Amino acid sequence: MSDLAHGRAGATAATPSVESARSWAVAFAVLAILTCSYGAPLVVSVGLKDIAADLGSARSVPALAGAMVWMGFGLGAIGLGWVAERVGVRWTTLFGAAMMAAGMALSATGGGWLLVIGHALLVGMLGGGAINIPLTVYVTRWFDRRRGSAVALVQSGQYVAGTLWPAILALGIATLGWRATMMWTGLVVMVAIAPIALLGLPAPPGGTLPAAGAAAGPVPVRVGTLSRRATFALLCVAGFLCCTPMAMPATHLVALCSDLGIAPARGATMLSVLLGCAFLSRQFWGWMADRVGGLSTILAGSVCQAAAISGFLLTQDEIGLFAVAAAFGLGFSGIIPAYVVALRELFPASEASWRVPVWFFTNLCGMTLGGWLAGHLYDQTASYAPAFATGVVFNLGNIAVIGWMALRQRRR
Repeated sequence: MSDLAHGRAGATAATPSVESARSWAVAFAVLAILTCSYGAPLVVSVGLKDIAADLGSARSVPALAGAMVWMGFGLGAIGLGWVAERVGVRWTTLFGAAMMAAGMALSATGGGWLLVIGHALLVGMLGGGAINIPLTVYVTRWFDRRRGSAVALVQSGQYVAGTLWPAILALGIATLGWRATMMWTGLVVMVAIAPIALLGLPAPPGGTLPAAGAAAGPVPVRVGTLSRRATFALLCVAGFLCCTPMAMPATHLVALCSDLGIAPARGATMLSVLLGCAFLSRQFWGWMADRVGGLSTILAGSVCQAAAISGFLLTQDEIGLFAVAAAFGLGFSGIIPAYVVALRELFPASEASWRVPVWFFTNLCGMTLGGWLAGHLYDQTASYAPAFATGVVFNLGNIAVIGWMALRQRRR
């Protein structure tokens, strides 16, 4: 039996399960909050071409604003995750919702610099940084048997948001303009999150969060003879490599469709299809992670992502792009939850409050680079083909790192 199977069996025999019906109620509350919070950054993605034209800037400027949100999510979570463990995620979530609304208002009132600052500092670092990753860690405290399925569910908030928000935002931008749409979106996000946070985020099992995490974690396993420091470093490198190409289609798909003569509303629908497929398939990937482990699930998802992003290089017609967008959503959706499962398998539960945010920061740096780099390469070449080709190279690097780690874990 593998170390991973021994660790799970030991955890099952030694501790009673912390899971209950309330665990799933909490997970669905977090899913609702993340569905709201992930809607805010989508204004830049849906309105990228309109924003660039209104500001008289290159596309890399609004692309940078959208990309900096992802870096802010990770950087803010390192500090705000520590705060959440001490004052409770309910209060940090309320703070984050207010900061998101303020950031959207600031971004809508000025030029390119205010757009970038508002998204990076308020929407990203102080807004999403207080909500998204701390809530993911919080949910892992409620589960020990089906943690992969639970994390997959709550992380699907990004894709539920991607299914619901783009068409609404496209209509708002067409009728009200991107500035008014951005301000109204921030207000709606704040008003929607507040009651869910107040009513749906109780303290996790065991009282304090660190205590609950210590009780609910499986026995850590190892990757061959690698030290814990080297294992964590490789996971961070792998996360950066896979998330750089992951951000490219989500940020630039609507603009790509417009360049090809496809109506922006159809491009927004295509983005919804991509993220809707990601939501549906993420539940399968969570189920898979619970059964074969985090590393093997990451490897399978990364191979699927590489194949799908290559498809953007091979087709430019509307039907083909719809098919590729759906395939991309089906492939990449399981990667992030599987990393969280791997981190909980490979390291003590008491370290989750800092390892998970630090890892998320490195992978969100990849998201930041990917979103900006695709816009920059387009500005230089007037084509998205070089961006997608670069994404394939990054993805192959991720496959090499994770494949090597999964092989060493299996051999041990």
